[in-house]
Amino acid sequence: MQSIFGAVREKGRESLVIGGDGRFFNREAIQTCIKMATASGYERLIIGREGLLSTPAASHLIRKRSASGGVIFTASHNPGGEDGDFGVKYNAANGGPASDQINRAIEELSRTLAAYRIVDTPDVDLNRLGSFMLGNTIIEIVDPVADYAALMESLFDFDELGELFEKNEFRMRFDAMHAITGPYARTIFEDRLGAPAGSVVNAVPSPDFGGGKPDPNLARARDLVGHMFASSAPDFGAASDGDGDRNMILGRNIFVTPSDSLAILAANMQLAPGYGDGPVGVARSMPTSRALDYVAEELGIPCFETPTGWKYFGNLLDAGMVTLCGEESFGTGSNHMREKDGLWAVLLWLTILAKRRQPVARIVQDHWRKYGRHYYSRHDYDAVETDAALSLMQSLRERAKTLLGQTPGGARALAAEDFSYTDPVDQSVAEHQGVRLSLEGGARIVYRLSGTASAASTLRVYLELYEPRADMQDRDTQSVLEHLAETASDLAGIPARLGRSRPSVIT
Repeated sequence: MQSIFGAVREKGRESLVIGGDGRFFNREAIQTCIKMATASGYERLIIGREGLLSTPAASHLIRKRSASGGVIFTASHNPGGEDGDFGVKYNAANGGPASDQINRAIEELSRTLAAYRIVDTPDVDLNRLGSFMLGNTIIEIVDPVADYAALMESLFDFDELGELFEKNEFRMRFDAMHAITGPYARTIFEDRLGAPAGSVVNAVPSPDFGGGKPDPNLARARDLVGHMFASSAPDFGAASDGDGDRNMILGRNIFVTPSDSLAILAANMQLAPGYGDGPVGVARSMPTSRALDYVAEELGIPCFETPTGWKYFGNLLDAGMVTLCGEESFGTGSNHMREKDGLWAVLLWLTILAKRRQPVARIVQDHWRKYGRHYYSRHDYDAVETDAALSLMQSLRERAKTLLGQTPGGARALAAEDFSYTDPVDQSVAEHQGVRLSLEGGARIVYRLSGTASAASTLRVYLELYEPRADMQDRDTQSVLEHLAETASDLAGIPARLGRSRPSVIT
C-alpha cells in the first residue's frame, strides 16, 4: 500500500475509492488501507459498506466522484478463502486499471521502500452508512449498489425490461457464484425489473466463494449450465465472477461464446437507449475471435486489436474512438466506464431479447447466417513449470519468422508473428503479447502465457476457424477444431516441452 501511495499521491487533497469483492481478508486489508491512506494525506476516502464494491461499481464511483483513483481488493476470478488468492488492484483517475507506467513506478518504489506511514487508531465501522472524520480525512461509507444501479437505469429502459417478466412468460437464472454481484443482481433483476424471487442464485458474497472458483465458464459454472441444458430450462442464463467484471451468457440449450456475444452486442447495441446511434468504434483483444471484425466492417466503423488486458482499451475509450470493448476471457464493457462490466453485458442481452422477442439460440443463429460463424475454443494448460513455458514461447517466437508459406497441419501459413501493439493515442508500444499464426482456409492459432494466475504459469492456446457456409454452422465446436488443436500442440511441442498430453481446461 505504501508503494501505491508513494507512487500516485500528488500534492493536492485527493479522494480515494476503496472496496473489494468480499473474499477472505477483505475487511482487514481495507482497515489497513484506510489507516495508511489517512496517514498519506487523502482528503476523502469513499468506501463501500461492509467493505464491498464490485470492480465496475468502483470504476463508476471513481469517475462520478472525480476521485484521484481507487484501491480494489480482489483476485478477480481466482479462488478465495484462507488458502486462496488475494490481490491489490489500483485504478487510476479515469476509473480504469493503472497504466504500465504507474505499475512500473509502484514496483520500482517497492524495491527501495524503507518505511511506511500509518495512523494508530481503532478500526472503522464499515457497516454504518454516512460520513465522519478520521484525523483530517473524511471517511464516507456508501451503499455499494445504489450509484451503479442508477447508472444502469440511465443506459437501459428498465420499464421495457420489466415487461419481460410481467406475465411470467420469460424466466432467467443468474448465478452470482457466491461472489460480489449477488447484491447488485438482486437489486437490479429482482427488485427493479421484477424477476421472480430466486432468479438470482448463490447471491450472498462468501469469503471463500462457497468453496468454488468464481470463474464464469462451462467448467466452473456447471450448476448453471446444467439448468440451461435441462428440459425445464429458463429462457436466459448468465453468471459473473469474483469481482463482477466478467460475464457468461447462455440460452436454452445453447452457450454463447464470449467472442460471439461481443459481436452480437455490437450488431444490436443501438437497441439500448444509451447507445441509440450504435458504436462509433469497437475493440477486442488479439486472442479474441475475429467475429467482431465482421460486424465492424458491416457497420463501417473501426475495429482495434489490442493486447490482452483491459488497460489497453482505456486510451481508446478516453479518446472517444470506441464505444464497445471485449475479450475472449468473458469480459465485455462500453464507454460508460473504464472497466469490463458483467451485469452491464447481461442487461444489454436482456434488451436485445426484449426488443427482438426471439430466443437466444435464434439470435445467435441469425447472426451466424449473416456474418458467418467463427468456431472458437481456448485450451488452457494450467500450473505448468514457468521456465518450460517461457522456453516454449521463445521457441515459437523464433520459429514465427520462418513459418510463412509452410504447411503445418496441411494448411499453408499466411501470416505468423510475435504480436506487438502501438497505441494509436499515445504511441506507446507493448511487445511480446502472444504468437499468432493464420492459416489458409480461415484458421488461426494463438499462443499466450497468462498473467493472472498466482502459481506457476498458464499457457493458453486459442483456436479459431471461420465458416461462412450456413449448412456447416451447426456442428460441434470441439469436433470441428480437433485437427487444428492437434496442429497447435504439435507445432509448439507441448507434450515434450510441458509434459502435458491434453489441456487442463477447454472453454
